Amino acid sequence: MDRLTTLDAGFLEVEDADPHVSLAIGGLAILAGPRPDPDALVSTLAQRMTACPRFGQRLRRYPLDLTAPEWVADPDFDLARHVRRIALPAPGTDRDLHRMVGEIMSWRLDRGRPLWEIWVIEGLTDDRWAMLMKVHHCIADGIATAHMLAGMSDGGPGESFAGRLQAAAPTAGTETGGGPPRSTLTGWWTTPAAMARATVRMAHGARELAAGLLRPSPPSTLNGPVSDLRRYSAARVTLADVRQVCRAFDVTINDVALAALTESYRTLMLRRGEEPRPDSLRTLVPVSVRTAAAADRTDNRVSLMLPCLPVDETDPVERLVQVHRRLSRGKASGQRQAGSVVTSMSEHVPFALTAWAVRLLARLPQRGVVTVATNVPGPSQPLYIMGRKVIDVLPVPPIALQLRTGVAMLSYADQLSFGILADFDTVPDVDEFARGVEAAVRRLVSRSRGPRPLRRRGLALVASN
Repeated sequence: MDRLTTLDAGFLEVEDADPHVSLAIGGLAILAGPRPDPDALVSTLAQRMTACPRFGQRLRRYPLDLTAPEWVADPDFDLARHVRRIALPAPGTDRDLHRMVGEIMSWRLDRGRPLWEIWVIEGLTDDRWAMLMKVHHCIADGIATAHMLAGMSDGGPGESFAGRLQAAAPTAGTETGGGPPRSTLTGWWTTPAAMARATVRMAHGARELAAGLLRPSPPSTLNGPVSDLRRYSAARVTLADVRQVCRAFDVTINDVALAALTESYRTLMLRRGEEPRPDSLRTLVPVSVRTAAAADRTDNRVSLMLPCLPVDETDPVERLVQVHRRLSRGKASGQRQAGSVVTSMSEHVPFALTAWAVRLLARLPQRGVVTVATNVPGPSQPLYIMGRKVIDVLPVPPIALQLRTGVAMLSYADQLSFGILADFDTVPDVDEFARGVEAAVRRLVSRSRGPRPLRRRGLALVASN
């Protein structure tokens, strides 16, 4: 039977724990016009959906959670329930589009039907239109959702930036066909010494994760109960600018993106009269353990790290250096491996126990984590849908567990986009936050063109000429 993994089902339990939460992931494609004939577009999408069985399946849950929910064919499937058309109010600006996206992402998907929707959004300025794919998190993580959206394009998904990244190492999990990855210990236990090192490393990583989850962060307006409405905004920077910063300071694209987020969070906190402290921005950073062979799997294959981003640092370059150090330390500490092992071990625990535990923990107020930031590699070449060019692909993350903001970064063609979803009542300044991300990248680009940077073992120091 095609059952949910414990991790997949956990997203259902987290959603059930808070009536104000909708745990759907979104991918927003903005296309150059003219919009195709509606019937022709629906017919084309219907043909392309056949490659993904989840589009025609719904969940079957069992009494008392005696076993994991199962994917079954929906005998009453009607495409018209899932592909919707809506028009923006005039003048149809990007801000109007973002407002519409925030509203749509506020609504929960119907558990009695396949857990996805595609919204065709008309009325954008400059002869543009958009498609918002909304998929429940129990179906797919960010990478799988981006793959599904790309699968709607002419010629299929094509090449993704994920293929250029280092795939999950063989020691980080071994594929088991269509099931979840096996324990991250697989492949490490080749010698007693290797086993001992792996065990110590993962124990250390587990302690760090537990401490990060249990140790409260300083009080912040970014953490607390949420309403049932959302705001959405987006920031865009060029990959050419980001790569220049990477070359100048010997860091990664993810480092630059997180450093820009850190600066914007710092600005937001100062604007609200909050003091940015070293432990003010503990961030849940999902880490993909998806291998190249599992690129087309519709499921969740992630672990996590919990770094405290240096929101207290005032200098942009030093902030970038600290982000690089902390992420490198988190990767080396065993946090990712510990998270993967816990996920793998949970598959051997009776589902009723894990469902009850997740449901209980999700209802407890958590103050350790303040936000979530995830990086999703998207298509590396421009996409086309029925001959219309996809100008932008913007990610839309969910928020839950009292996190009032969530950010997803997605690389597409020559652009890196930041999608920000926020609680409507407590984060009215989401647009200012997005503009702050763009300004932070511009500052790093300017510094990279300034005094010649020195490179030292991956850490950047700025020389004075």
